[in-house]
Amino acid sequence: MPLTRQRVVAITGGTGFIGSRLVRRHLNKGDAVRILTRRGSRQCEILAGTQLFYGDIVNDTDVLRRFARGADILYHCAAEIYDSTNMNAVTLTGTKNLFMAANGNIGHWVQLSSVAIYGVQPAGVVFENTKPNLKKTYATTLSKLNAENILTSSIRKSEFTYSILRPCKVYGKEMRSSSLRNLVSLIERGLFFFIGQAGAQANYVHVENVVEALYLCGTMQNAHGRAFNLSEGVSLERFVGEIAKARGVKMPSLRIPRRPVDLLVNVCAHLIPQFQNTSATLAGLLSRTQYNSDAIQQSLDYEAIVSLSEGIQDLMG
Repeated sequence: MPLTRQRVVAITGGTGFIGSRLVRRHLNKGDAVRILTRRGSRQCEILAGTQLFYGDIVNDTDVLRRFARGADILYHCAAEIYDSTNMNAVTLTGTKNLFMAANGNIGHWVQLSSVAIYGVQPAGVVFENTKPNLKKTYATTLSKLNAENILTSSIRKSEFTYSILRPCKVYGKEMRSSSLRNLVSLIERGLFFFIGQAGAQANYVHVENVVEALYLCGTMQNAHGRAFNLSEGVSLERFVGEIAKARGVKMPSLRIPRRPVDLLVNVCAHLIPQFQNTSATLAGLLSRTQYNSDAIQQSLDYEAIVSLSEGIQDLMG
């Protein structure tokens, strides 16, 4: 009986919040896993059994070619979301370099993107073919959208297949962003209140569910040539209720009209530059946009492996 060749998986961003868990998933499946990492970046226990390629996605094209050569699946999870001065270089130049290194060398490419590429959408349902609204666009939004465009515009000249995953805001115990923890703190202290009518959406997804979706995008043929949204799709009321339940505190009930809050936020955003981050967080809590995830459920048989209540408990851990 012939031996089955070990699957080779290459992951950029493999030491990050999402990428490290994706590494673990493939190691548990018996795959040979490569990680592209910069020297001096944080290493963690899951690196045991992986092959490390030390290099910069922007500058080290020779390393990229060796990293990609012969990979059955390449996941592009690396991104710069905090340093705006380096964002375009990592996202755009890095994606171009990686594409050139991968062409003719890999079987399938999975791009980790974000629902942020749709821009600010009015209340309603966003599908994978919804046109991006670029009237009010943040740098991170443009960088993700441009990275997708690099891939899809060049794919006709490529020798590999691709798929794209667009998750909502990703949360979990080791997340770097403090916005969700700040929300938890407000609820714990009894300071949280709802704004406007009920029906705002909590557009989050647990990191382990993102990894599950990435794995399906990488290993299932039905994913080829397609993009998929990923959201847990729950109301803000339910999300806040799960946090209150997990912390053993009373469910917030105070609700105030939206208009005076909008006026106050707009004034503060103009007068206090640092307030703009708070303004963006508040906008997220007011969102009534739903990101439809039917496509990945129907085409790839995706099911969340971490429930909302389990995800909130993990965040508290």
